[in-house]
Amino acid sequence: KLGIWKIEEPEGFFLKKVPLQREITHPHKRLQHLAGRYLLQYLFPDFPYEEILIADTRKPYLPYEQYHFSISHCGDYAAAIVSSEQRVGIDIEMVSERVSKISHKFLHTTESDFIRKQSNEHDSHPDHQTTRQLTVAWSAKEAVFKWWGWGGIDFSEHILLEPFSPGNNGLINTVFLRESEVFPLQLQYKIFHALCLVWLASDP
Repeated sequence: KLGIWKIEEPEGFFLKKVPLQREITHPHKRLQHLAGRYLLQYLFPDFPYEEILIADTRKPYLPYEQYHFSISHCGDYAAAIVSSEQRVGIDIEMVSERVSKISHKFLHTTESDFIRKQSNEHDSHPDHQTTRQLTVAWSAKEAVFKWWGWGGIDFSEHILLEPFSPGNNGLINTVFLRESEVFPLQLQYKIFHALCLVWLASDP
């Protein structure tokens, strides 16, 4: 199950259901933290949020993996995906031109080429289209990183996106390379209200 929560409530609303499990001084980050954990219980009422641990890679997890889950925050939104069977990853990002300034850090040259080509072919405003595709690409790689959960990943070399059609929703076929292993993955994405959502679920 997957959910997105627009955070419009005060802290007290979330604290009635879930506790603040770690020290967070920034008020908005505290709200994001609470909303993400609230969503886990909203999706699965028996979710044992009190058992959540944080790995060295900062990935939250359950010690006996009763559920696989992933959480993301951005602005006034929190998103979560939970599965009792499959490993999952999720990411949300606001569509913003700022992503173009870091694209060289996370894109492989083949990805840069197809994004530039498709943006020029499919839109009368190529800069706008490029920003949307770059945001989807960044969010996709973040979702795979969370799905993997063990760190040690070079976004530009270990997560390779196949060309995907620009639009408000679709699928992205992806190859995840880790040492001698190759993991073919399929991600889904959706853009709405200037928010980009990408998620995946795959057998461990």
